[in-house]
Amino acid sequence: MNWTSKISHLIKDVELRKNPVIIRVNKFNEESAKKFSDEIGQAHNTGQKVIPVVIDSYGGQVYSLMSMIGAIKHSEIPVATIVEGKAMSCGAVLFTFGEEGMRFMDPNATVMIHDVSSMDWGKVEELKAGAKEADRLNDKIYVMMARNCGKKDDYFLKIVDKKKHADWFIDSEEAKKHNLANQLRIPKLNIDISVDIDFE
Repeated sequence: MNWTSKISHLIKDVELRKNPVIIRVNKFNEESAKKFSDEIGQAHNTGQKVIPVVIDSYGGQVYSLMSMIGAIKHSEIPVATIVEGKAMSCGAVLFTFGEEGMRFMDPNATVMIHDVSSMDWGKVEELKAGAKEADRLNDKIYVMMARNCGKKDDYFLKIVDKKKHADWFIDSEEAKKHNLANQLRIPKLNIDISVDIDFE
């Protein structure tokens, strides 16, 4: 990805506030979620017009995913999501939170969608509670993905049901068919940064 900054030729030796932020996601845990939120905040201080989120991930913790989604929803700058190699599990969900028209996928990349896993152990009642929470998260996530892709709420859930809830591996062409991906390419992003100076 190439970034270009355009500054008035009348201004020399200008120090920009910060370099443009490119967020890379390969893990979903508490540490990566905090880093993600911090980087979203930093991007608001650079003058950039879009926040690129590059995903190459096998997935991770669903609650960390929810934290990242919250950061995107509170962003005042549009987010572009870009799948370089793989966006699996949580990565696939995050991918759909790119702005419509700004979800990019390498032609050779793979998306994988599956149900939330319950990793609970313990007493029977605790296992039941964990299973109930997994069902709640499943329903919520499939609805969010469908709405992000401009589909009916049960669109992805119906497909997963037909596949008997097995892991669903999706190539780039199929991802575009379901409107998961908008463009099958890695974008060259250009950001114009203008600097205003008041002369007294």
